[in-house]
Amino acid sequence: MSDFVITPVGGLAGAPSLPGDKSIAHRAAILAAIADGDSILANFPESADPQSTLSVLGQLGVPIVTERDGVHVEGVGIDGLVKPETPLDCGNSGTTMRLMAGVLSGCPFESTLVGDESLSQRPMNRIADPLRKMGARVDLVDGLPPVTIVGGNLKPIDYDLPVASAQVKSCILLAGLSVDEPTTVFESIQTRDHTERMLGLDSILIGGKRAISSSSGDRPGGRTWVIPKDFSAAAFFLAAGSIIPNSKLVLQGVGINPTRTGLLTVLRAMGAELTVINERSFSGENIADIGVESAPLHGLAVSEEIVPNIIDELPILAVAATQASGTTIVRGAGELRVKESDRIHAIVSNLTILGADITEHEDGFEIHGPTRLRGGHVDSFNDHRIAMVMSIAGLVADGQTVVRGGECADVSFPGFLREIENLSVEKIA
Repeated sequence: MSDFVITPVGGLAGAPSLPGDKSIAHRAAILAAIADGDSILANFPESADPQSTLSVLGQLGVPIVTERDGVHVEGVGIDGLVKPETPLDCGNSGTTMRLMAGVLSGCPFESTLVGDESLSQRPMNRIADPLRKMGARVDLVDGLPPVTIVGGNLKPIDYDLPVASAQVKSCILLAGLSVDEPTTVFESIQTRDHTERMLGLDSILIGGKRAISSSSGDRPGGRTWVIPKDFSAAAFFLAAGSIIPNSKLVLQGVGINPTRTGLLTVLRAMGAELTVINERSFSGENIADIGVESAPLHGLAVSEEIVPNIIDELPILAVAATQASGTTIVRGAGELRVKESDRIHAIVSNLTILGADITEHEDGFEIHGPTRLRGGHVDSFNDHRIAMVMSIAGLVADGQTVVRGGECADVSFPGFLREIENLSVEKIA
């Protein structure tokens, strides 16, 4: 895997081309596969993770063809999925593994979900426990993948999420589609709500917790899904446009689901110049164009209540914080340690190499700024998000920054480095 070589720029200007939203793409593909009728997935991303979901669905007997207008999926229904002849390879995609586990728990055959080295180290007891309560047999290896499932004959459950996780919530709701009586998930802190939006599920408050239920009556029909641009991909340019002087960017057609856009709130509180215009709605999701201009930032303590909303964006927020005056504190983010890498360790160790004043905590980090970063050799940890985060850090560092294994960014954002080059304004010595 090749390295990224980053040099500082004099600014960023223009409108980056962003991939489709991975979270929505995974769910659209799965819902199209188990639908009664055919679907078209418009703006489906070429990113490796959602492509893994398409591959897994194909192994389960779902006819899938990519045409000029999108990905065409022939819905076979949950009952139409067939026993795979080989293990289902989820690649690096935890979303594929966890959501498909929910679907497969309703299928009366044995299947095994596998992944790459990184995914094979991610905890799966959090989905195995509720699926076992529903009656599926779920086998793990010391709590880790491979995930072997023998499903069918599920029963409904009420399940209180012990950890805020949209993937676990979605896994259970998808399993609930195989049960005639409602299965209900309770969450104390709201996580991203794409699954319930896309299934048309309502939520109610019970005892101060958000409750969402699914059953066989909520099985989807065929339709056209229009996938918005990925806010998590846009986040890199929102941060970069804020901290790189002489920058002015417009990010077009970005999903602004309120359970995903906490970074806008945090960056604005830090002093960022952000504008949201041309709001509209497609496929149950709101999208908009977001403008960002460089502005002086100041540090803050990130509220733990908003952390689940910005969990994927916390690494890039750390880079922005190195250029903000004062102290930025992030706590309550222990979930970062069980992502594609231990992202707390990855961001702290890498930014320390570049000269940042950053302290590692078990559940977060503390940064004192502003700091003039210096170039150096940093590691992607084979984590697409860390590769992109450190590339943005390199744009504000003196000298050259080498991101080892940076090409893993293709997992979620093919052509990321090319986008940076297209937007870069030459630095004047």
